[in-house]
Amino acid sequence: MNLGVLDYGAGNLRSVLNAFTAIGHEAKLVTEPQGFEGLDVLVFPGQGAFGDSVRILKERLLWDPLKEWLKAERPYLGFCLGYQLLFEASEESPGVEGLGVAPGIVRKFLPEHGLKIPHMGWNQVHWEERGAQWWKGLPNPAHLYYVHSYYPDVADTSLALCRTTYGSDFIGGICKDNLMAVQFHPEKSQDIGLNLLRNAVSVFS
Repeated sequence: MNLGVLDYGAGNLRSVLNAFTAIGHEAKLVTEPQGFEGLDVLVFPGQGAFGDSVRILKERLLWDPLKEWLKAERPYLGFCLGYQLLFEASEESPGVEGLGVAPGIVRKFLPEHGLKIPHMGWNQVHWEERGAQWWKGLPNPAHLYYVHSYYPDVADTSLALCRTTYGSDFIGGICKDNLMAVQFHPEKSQDIGLNLLRNAVSVFS
């Protein structure tokens, strides 16, 4: 299986590559439009601002191939920013359009109830039964690692893969037949994160 990790020049991708190596799958970085050719699965991990990432993806001519990949419903894994960009827009970057794969707006956590922002560290993830193929064999709830100040306000709750509470409940991930995207970082979530990646590769096999 050919795994491609989208590299738009931001964030540390080495831990993502190492995570796939740990489960027996070598992944390569996709740095140019031609890098999409021959891929079986596209992985988009990301850190940084919503608007800046859209700008950089467009400057590097990666935005349109990414949109085409998603439009064709080809296998996709998104982590953190790779989850947020699937939505229509973000309060972080007013006026910047997201990929629009899923309806909803990315919203900022409000510092209510003494919440620290960003939401950083381990938190419980409660899996939805509809996504059982993705979290097969994992505890429910499971503890996974988050680092984020914004979260998608998912308009179509039927897409929910999992939910997390930080002040209030939010949908921590969505899934479709050929797509799984989550706000937490599987590559930083030790054995549970690695097992989630194993499941994802199995689903796409």
